[in-house]
Amino acid sequence: MKTTSAPGRILSLDGKDYLFFGGTAYLGLPAHPAFQEILIGNIRRWGTAYGSSRHSNVQLAAYEAGEQYLAELTGAEKALTVSSGMLAGKLVVESLAPLTDQFFHFPGVHPAIQAPGSLPFYVNGEINPLLQNNRAERLTLLTDGVASGEVMPVNLSDINKISPEKTITLLVDESHSLGILGEKGGGIFSTIKSPRVSRKIMVASLGKAMGLTGGMVAADAEFMGHLEELGSFVGAAGMSPAFVQTLADAEEIIEKQQERLKQNLDYLFGLLCVATSRSGDVARKQGTVYFHENYPLVYPKNEQVYQWLYDHGILITHFPYAVGALSRIVVAAHHTKEDLDRLAEVLNEI
Repeated sequence: MKTTSAPGRILSLDGKDYLFFGGTAYLGLPAHPAFQEILIGNIRRWGTAYGSSRHSNVQLAAYEAGEQYLAELTGAEKALTVSSGMLAGKLVVESLAPLTDQFFHFPGVHPAIQAPGSLPFYVNGEINPLLQNNRAERLTLLTDGVASGEVMPVNLSDINKISPEKTITLLVDESHSLGILGEKGGGIFSTIKSPRVSRKIMVASLGKAMGLTGGMVAADAEFMGHLEELGSFVGAAGMSPAFVQTLADAEEIIEKQQERLKQNLDYLFGLLCVATSRSGDVARKQGTVYFHENYPLVYPKNEQVYQWLYDHGILITHFPYAVGALSRIVVAAHHTKEDLDRLAEVLNEI
């Protein structure tokens, strides 16, 4: 399917309009008029791009402003921006390689933070026995903040079962939790308090909830200093300075959109015919969709849901993924009550 304009609430395809519940613009920022005006103003100030190294003799204040905002938002000592979330993940994995004896990954980890030779954290549903031997090792654990297909933050409690002989670094990809979960949308990074974790590092795409093409890394100042000296960082141009400056300048709009998203989630999930069965605090509409009241992704539980919605004028995200076709309904801050009424009506008819 191809469209000739950026999708917002409505997506036009072949002369027909669809309600669009896809993409990743959770806060509705890409099409937000006031947000656009801030960005346009910053493009006039900083230009469309700045293709120099971040180590150049000329330093742009835009980076300091945006990165300070991200550090404060996530609760990290320091944050850096790069040109994409994928690059953020690859840079950190490259930086950690000489500091790591063995990588382990949680289920469904995103390609951005996959590492060569990484071993699964779980084997046959149990913690990998190699994590519990008495060998002194430097381990790096790789996980998404919210795994693909899931609607709740990753459960990290099993980290406490790892042998005390191991030194643990935890790398979390928060592309689908930054701006959504945690205090002021800072993600789950600041809530990770495990005494077994010696260092925690966060990476994220800024092109999801934050509505700006780029990526970020947040961690302690010592690690970030090491990352800044990495050849792959020194030799790369940075994120567009106009986009980075907009992060700092649009804080008030971002917070208002977070509140609108929360209101939309409360409203929609109050309309769905939810089965009485519950697992923890995750509600299921039996056999149809899987969701959590505080998270903007709704996952159909069978292939027919995608076609059913499409036939009723609603288009959702649908694409091939590592584990097969992935469909997801994305509830965003820009959706109106009428949009949500229609979505709930169609889902309740299945």
